Amino acid sequence: MSEISIDPASAVPPYEQVRLRIASLAADGVYPAGHKLPPVRALAGELGLAVNTVARAYRELEQAGLVETRGRAGTVITARAAGTPAEAQRAARAYVEKARALGITDEQAVELVRAALN
Repeated sequence: MSEISIDPASAVPPYEQVRLRIASLAADGVYPAGHKLPPVRALAGELGLAVNTVARAYRELEQAGLVETRGRAGTVITARAAGTPAEAQRAARAYVEKARALGITDEQAVELVRAALN
């Protein structure tokens, strides 16, 4: 994750540097919606930070709605963080709700979207 670095001389706390950098990378499209972030321990080791420091950055990103933790599937960038327009997010949620109400599986719903895009 060479896109993230810490400036030890900065007055900004390390957790805030991590948080701001991830938010910036998502907003700039470097980390698109669904991009999986490294596990907390891995990023902490790479940056030479305490695990709790990176965990705090991830927690604050999640509280802001910029990342979502999916258990063992990891932490991913949300559409909101990636700059996807709110109207498109609402349309996607409405589609998922309607597809599920019709008994369509998630895989079938995705295939329908792919077919519509082609």
